[in-house]
Amino acid sequence: MDKKLAWLWLAGAVGSGCQYARELLDLWPDPVELYEALHGRQTMPPACLSDAAAEQLACTSPYDYEECMDHCLLTGVAVLTPDDGAYPARMRALPDLPLALYVTGDPACLNGRRYAGLVGTRRPDPYGRQAAYDLALAMAKAGVVIVSGLADGLDSEGHRAAVEAGMPTIAFLGTAIDKTYPAANHALRSRIEEGGGAVCSEYPPGYPGKTKGTFLARNRLIAAQAEVLCVAEARTRSGTLNTVSHAERYGRPVLAVPGSIYSALSQGTNELLRTRRAGALCQASDALDCLDLCADAAVPEQAAFTPEAVSPDARAVYACLGPAAQGVDALCAATGLPAGRVLAACTELELYGGASALPGRRYIAL
Repeated sequence: MDKKLAWLWLAGAVGSGCQYARELLDLWPDPVELYEALHGRQTMPPACLSDAAAEQLACTSPYDYEECMDHCLLTGVAVLTPDDGAYPARMRALPDLPLALYVTGDPACLNGRRYAGLVGTRRPDPYGRQAAYDLALAMAKAGVVIVSGLADGLDSEGHRAAVEAGMPTIAFLGTAIDKTYPAANHALRSRIEEGGGAVCSEYPPGYPGKTKGTFLARNRLIAAQAEVLCVAEARTRSGTLNTVSHAERYGRPVLAVPGSIYSALSQGTNELLRTRRAGALCQASDALDCLDLCADAAVPEQAAFTPEAVSPDARAVYACLGPAAQGVDALCAATGLPAGRVLAACTELELYGGASALPGRRYIAL
């Protein structure tokens, strides 16, 4: 029997995010032996198995997975199991390690590198989008592999920055390995795979199961592969903070980008900082320090500022700025915008290189 088929049989029964996966492998490290013992009625199902998993193991066979394995071979999908050398070493000791990973691209990037997770909201504002891109670009240029989830928004910014830097990046999916979600990221996925990166999923091609909970399950893989988890922008209730919880459970350090106190998109990250669940991520060196890497080559060049690159609020504020410092009240009067929007616009202008902050929340144009 092909041992890989036995792994797929076991993985198919226990499902993704199985909390007793490590316990099961400690009892039965070889799935072939477990199959032979169960079907030869030499043993009872391990006590750690759920009733549903035990029943599926009893009524299925590794040979039921031959079609899946053949499909993977024909379409270039690598199947990694815990006894493969290419299996991510950072996941082997997890209590809920994946028993099978389906991978497209180059699995070699899953080991032997330095890894930083980058996650955040799917609907970022310009500040969060630019922060995620710049930080990921700087880390990638320093040799770090960016790990994320290929979702809309800040996940995509992290992957895109790594691709632009010519570095591998790893994406974990919450869907079948042959499905790109969102579909709009198909071209980005291709660039990841062609650039020496990898796209990974616990779900086989044509996965017919329910997708409820699959994205939350994949969040643990982002946290597990990362040596440090970076959060660029997040609301107080979000999948991003679910990833943070997994990072804390695995003992991974968490860093968060500070944001405006008036922005709902930064409430989650600011709360992580306020409660000291995360350290501040203000520049790439904050993350590189966690990895003991030098930041000298990790600072991206600041592009020349153009008003067209920022939001309408930021353009309105920029039009009122000059070499003389102006306070928030004066900018509110000049633009007709409320204080919260003026502050958010000033923060955006700082990030894009259009303004500089002085003591007393006063700003000048650059």
